[in-house]
Amino acid sequence: MSIAAPQPLPPSADSAARTGGTVTDRLVEANRSYAAEFQDPGMDARPVLRVAVVACMDARLDLHKALGLELGDCHTIRNAGGVVTDDVIRSLTISQRALGTRSVVLIHHTGCGLLNVTEDFRHELEDEVGQRPSWAVEAFKDLDADVRQSMQRVRTSPFLLHTDDVRGFVFDVTTGLLREVTPRG
Repeated sequence: MSIAAPQPLPPSADSAARTGGTVTDRLVEANRSYAAEFQDPGMDARPVLRVAVVACMDARLDLHKALGLELGDCHTIRNAGGVVTDDVIRSLTISQRALGTRSVVLIHHTGCGLLNVTEDFRHELEDEVGQRPSWAVEAFKDLDADVRQSMQRVRTSPFLLHTDDVRGFVFDVTTGLLREVTPRG
């Protein structure tokens, strides 16, 4: 698999670029509008529901809306594929030990880009830039198997205090429904 070329900009981003601005300029301007009406919610960093959600970074997943969450309800940790990497364990450890979370929800999704990528991606990057990435791609072919692997990584981490309420799901991007994945027996 070759490294994909950038996709065309969506109309809103394209118009920002045509007017001399960038997508980042558009985001900064949107922040100014947001900040003009912003009111400090008066909460601390501890999630109200004491849950951490680990999910894919896919732009189609609106986790707060899909899970009925409000600002301050959870910690959200996102990466490519929603896989449990060392950095996810780091974030979950801080979330649990310093900020009081007790439950972990893992969410993969249908149509994930990592279903079509292999570890060859690292070799292609090395050929292109002259340096091999220190990280694994963590690609997978079976959503359920990878959710089970992620659940197992959380449950067996020596750094996590609370591993009894760890559940994994696959989000269907066409229906918006979660399907629970049962752990290995």
